[in-house]
Amino acid sequence: MASNLFILFLLLLSISLSHSLPTLLQITKDLHTHQYTTQLLIGTPPLPTKLVLHLSGQSLWLNNCPPSRTFVSHGSLQCLMAGPSPSCQVPQHNPITGDTTFGDLAEDIVSVDGMTLESFLFSCSPEYLVKGLVNSAKGVLGFGRSKVAFQSQVVNAFDFPRKFTVCLSSSDGFIISGAGISKSLSYTPLMSVDGYYVNVNSIKINGRRLGVGQPIGGVEISSTVPYTVMKSSLYEIFTKAFVTAMNMTVVSPVAPFGVCFPSQATVPEIQLVMQSQLVKWRIQGRNSMVEVSDSVMCLGFVDGGMGMTGSVILGGYQLEDHILEFDLGTGMMGFSSSLLNEGDSCSTLGESL
Repeated sequence: MASNLFILFLLLLSISLSHSLPTLLQITKDLHTHQYTTQLLIGTPPLPTKLVLHLSGQSLWLNNCPPSRTFVSHGSLQCLMAGPSPSCQVPQHNPITGDTTFGDLAEDIVSVDGMTLESFLFSCSPEYLVKGLVNSAKGVLGFGRSKVAFQSQVVNAFDFPRKFTVCLSSSDGFIISGAGISKSLSYTPLMSVDGYYVNVNSIKINGRRLGVGQPIGGVEISSTVPYTVMKSSLYEIFTKAFVTAMNMTVVSPVAPFGVCFPSQATVPEIQLVMQSQLVKWRIQGRNSMVEVSDSVMCLGFVDGGMGMTGSVILGGYQLEDHILEFDLGTGMMGFSSSLLNEGDSCSTLGESL
């Protein structure tokens, strides 16, 4: 609890230094689909609208747009902000199914955390695009780097610092736009690509480096992939090293996982080594193993096949109960150790805000 209060103090200090009151989004995890969702009030009258969180998503798109919305005129400044399309259409991507299309850019009133954006930009999707989203979700809320992503519009409207803090949970977490907790985090550069990627030099298990022969490269931070995904060639090396470190007999795997053990075993620590040996993302216990039954736990990493563009996508399960700060002004990402190690969690921290 003392750590919880210290983190809250640092957050409030960050807010006071920015001279702004940031926006707070409550994030809830659906245990069936493993999707993280939030709610905005959209339109006149304001309608509660459930949306799936997509960290790398480039905009907000939704099905059944409110009748109060107005479509953006071709050639307008808002249209130019959204991209180069002369017809003022923006790409829409469902990160769950992979379906992609284009939708007309619209604007309407959006309220979040007691704050109102009078002319928030979003796009209206066809009905089929919501397939695969959690029940009752109307669309996807993108936190990517485009000018029409949620965080971009919020920081521009309220003159917030260009950063946001994410704290996901197995139950209730949160995102804060316009504030960070800089003094308790380790930092690594964000790669200059769409979405949020960090450069991982190597992976260690219980301090022993995997023999992959080359740096791991760009690793995407994803809120829509449930568990960390690895290219098959890396996954094979990784799981063999993990089984060796566990030093116990495996049990029959339980899909989608490839390696499982009897419960209550001692679990080795996984380290993602960033730009130096001093900057490491530690994945321990709760973030590495998934309890699939009373007697079986599985390594929460899955085989992504050989068709992956990169080697690793860091999934939501591994992000939970870590504070992540995305500072787009400096191009850095800050990350904490697991709050669970100190008796805290994103859920309890969120209750303090």
